[in-house]
Amino acid sequence: MPYRPNPRRPLPIQLNTLQLSGSIALGLWLGFIAIALTCWLASRFLFSEQLAPVAQAVQQLANPPAVAQPVPDIPPQSPLFEQYEENLRKNEQAQRLDQARSSSRNLSNPKCQFWLQQDHTAPSEKSRANVLQFCD
Repeated sequence: MPYRPNPRRPLPIQLNTLQLSGSIALGLWLGFIAIALTCWLASRFLFSEQLAPVAQAVQQLANPPAVAQPVPDIPPQSPLFEQYEENLRKNEQAQRLDQARSSSRNLSNPKCQFWLQQDHTAPSEKSRANVLQFCD
């Protein structure tokens, strides 16, 4: 006894190329939309909590808070406070002198060059004051 008693009959299949092309195009388009929507939803739910600290840090870097000068615990009339203020003035003046020396705009200013040379060879309060006055 044979396993399949009925002989195989061919199935008539008619292919419409326009309908087949349209179905493939629609399937590809719907698949693309589904993948894009899935990725967008995953990024919204998965990365919103993880990237919140990063976004906050970037926002803080974009708007840095004003740097406050450190306030010493010394009363204003004490000699230590006066020494502290004097050191601050000297440091500020030294920074401005360094900026004047390293600025490329001062190379074309003859008065600035003269006083920079004077301050280099014979530093004095007058030469420093003139460097700060004539140099940017």
